[in-house]
Amino acid sequence: MRKLTNVEEKILDKALYLIGKTGSFNVPIRMIAKEADVNVSAINYYFHSKEEMLGLVKEFYIDNTIAAYSALDNDEYNAREKVILCANEIMEYTIRYPGIMTVLKEASNSQEEDEISARIIKTSDFCNDKLDKFLAKILTGDESTFKHKKMIFLSSILHPTIHYDFYNIDTDLVDNKDKRLKYIDFVINMLNK
Repeated sequence: MRKLTNVEEKILDKALYLIGKTGSFNVPIRMIAKEADVNVSAINYYFHSKEEMLGLVKEFYIDNTIAAYSALDNDEYNAREKVILCANEIMEYTIRYPGIMTVLKEASNSQEEDEISARIIKTSDFCNDKLDKFLAKILTGDESTFKHKKMIFLSSILHPTIHYDFYNIDTDLVDNKDKRLKYIDFVINMLNK
């Protein structure tokens, strides 16, 4: 992805946020401009078209996904610590950008005809496979049990971040990194009982 200015990053950040809030890529330019606190003409100036901006939103998604999983590559941590740190990053990313699930869903539906959507799926699969390898090291049980535990683990880290405003979920869990880390550790302990 090309180097972005602060204003461009702010626009992409707000576009990804609104894509998630609306559940669609059909977010009006005026809504994005208002959320980013810029003039509508700034979007045309920086991106030339809504299509170019949405393409960069997808690139932004790829870059941020790679960054969220980067803890898995840090040799300073053991497998459990890597999973906990990665899960925290995924939670933070999902909180900040509720649009990631919409981007992933849209990419899955259009990966055959769109190169960047295919790259989103490839990147997501690569990152998830890497996470699976570390989860397999820390979750006990056979292959069948592992699949169930992995599903529970992923649901446990995604559900609170996606649905915290709909359910009576402790907002400190969402807002406080130390509490998220303890929560993730608790989930792993529960899955290994």
